[in-house]
Amino acid sequence: MRVGIPKEIKRHEYRVAMVPAGVDAIVRAGHEVVVEAAAGEGSGIQDEEFVAAGATMLASADEVFEAADMIVKVKEPVGLEYTRIREGQTVFTYFHFAADRPLTEAMIDNGSTCIAYETIEDRQGRLPLLTPMSEVAGRMAIQEGAKYLEIPMMGRGILLGGIPGVVPAHVVVLGGGVVGANAARIAAGLGANVFILDVDLDRLRYLDEIMPKNVTTLFSTAYSIRDQARQADLLIGAVLTTGARAPQLVPRSLLSEMKNGSVIVDVAIDQGGCVETAKPTTHEEPTYVVDGVVHYCVANMPGAVGRTSTFGLTNATLPFAVKLANQGVSAVAKADPGFAKGINVMKGKVTYAPVAEAFEMAYTPLDQVL
Repeated sequence: MRVGIPKEIKRHEYRVAMVPAGVDAIVRAGHEVVVEAAAGEGSGIQDEEFVAAGATMLASADEVFEAADMIVKVKEPVGLEYTRIREGQTVFTYFHFAADRPLTEAMIDNGSTCIAYETIEDRQGRLPLLTPMSEVAGRMAIQEGAKYLEIPMMGRGILLGGIPGVVPAHVVVLGGGVVGANAARIAAGLGANVFILDVDLDRLRYLDEIMPKNVTTLFSTAYSIRDQARQADLLIGAVLTTGARAPQLVPRSLLSEMKNGSVIVDVAIDQGGCVETAKPTTHEEPTYVVDGVVHYCVANMPGAVGRTSTFGLTNATLPFAVKLANQGVSAVAKADPGFAKGINVMKGKVTYAPVAEAFEMAYTPLDQVL
C-alpha cells in the first residue's frame, strides 16, 4: 500500500499526521510512504528527516492525494481536499462529521472510506485516538482561560490561583472525561477552586478519589449547571457524546446571569459546542464576547502546540495505520469491532448511526457495506 501524508491546510494547524518513526515502521512493513514537502515544519520536522526514514517527498498536495491508496491526516478535509479525495481511497483522520454537514455530504459524494479517529474504540470502550488530543485540549483550556481572564484580554482581571489573602478563581468544568479531568487537574494545580460536573456517579467517585482537595465533584443537572455558571470566573465545556453533536448545556439566557468578564472555553466546539452561543474560532481570532462573557472556541486547540500534539497523536495512530496498510480496511474492521466503529462513511453510505441521526440521513450498517 502507498500511504500519503499531506500538509495540513486548516488555518493555524501545525500538526502533521506522521513522524519519521512512523514512516520507518510502515516502510519496514513493506509499504511506501509519500509526504508533501514541508508537511512537518509546523511540528519541527524537516523533510530530510522523513527522507532518512524512507519516505518519498512530493512537491504538492495534488501529487500526494493522487499517488496514495490511504491518506493519513490530522484534521478533517477542507476546501480543495474535498475534490482531491477519490472513490475507493481511504482517509484516516479526525472528521467530527456530526458538526459538519457539508463535509459529510462531500465524503458521501466522493465515494471514499472515511475512518474517524474520534470514534474508534478499544476493548474497554475508551477512545484511544481521541485521548491524547483530549489531554492536550484539557490542559490548554486552563492555560488559555487563565490568559483571557486578564483585563487586556477583556476578562475580569482574575489571577487563577489568587494570592495569600485574596480568593482564587472559581473554575467550573462541565464533563468529567479526559478533557475535564485534565482541565480540573491543571486548574487545581494553579490553586483555583475547581468544581467538576458529570452525570456519571461512578466517574465522580473516581475523580473524588484522585483529585486534589481543591476540586469538588458535583452531579450535573440543569440546576447545578446554572448555579455554578453564575459563580464561575472560568467555565470549561468538556462534554463529549461519542461521534454525535455535543448537548447544549449552557443556554444563551444563562449568560446574562454570569459575571461580567468571565470566560468560557468550549472544548466541545469540534462537535458543535455545549454552549448555545459557541461558534468556531481560530488561533488568529480566538475570542468574542456575548453578553459580557468572553468565549474562546478554537476548533483545533492542540494545533497551537504542534510538536507536542503531533508526537502525542502519532504515538496512538501509528499502530492502526500499520495494521491498515498490512491488512486493509475490511479485514481490520471484521477482526476488530472497536475499530469498525471508526468507519463513519464508506462507498457513499453513512455507516455510523450518530452521524446519520445528526442530519436525518439514511444509515447503513457497516456489515452491509463490507
